[in-house]
Amino acid sequence: MSTFSIFLVLITIVCFLLIVVIMVQNPKGGGLSSTIGGSQMLGGVQKTTDFLDKSTWTLATILIALILLSSLSFTGTLSDTDSKIIENTESTAPATNTPAAPALNAPAATNPAK
Repeated sequence: MSTFSIFLVLITIVCFLLIVVIMVQNPKGGGLSSTIGGSQMLGGVQKTTDFLDKSTWTLATILIALILLSSLSFTGTLSDTDSKIIENTESTAPATNTPAAPALNAPAATNPAK
């Protein structure tokens, strides 16, 4: 498994976690904190909101870092210089003979109808 594939799997996992964390939040202050129902669980509503905010920013930062690192680890093995299609096209392309250019000093055709 290449390094790029590992980064691709990690990016997919972080994206899924980020989607889950964002979907749990409610833009009006509800969300997970309103379903808990009291301050007995998870340290209260404010700490739940703080945890979701911090986890969102942390996952977003991790996602950006993974994307940048994956672009650095990409070796470019799929570049055009290593393409077998281009190599086959170049080796099977027939040599074309270019026709001779017309002479520049040739006399111009005259119009005898004058």
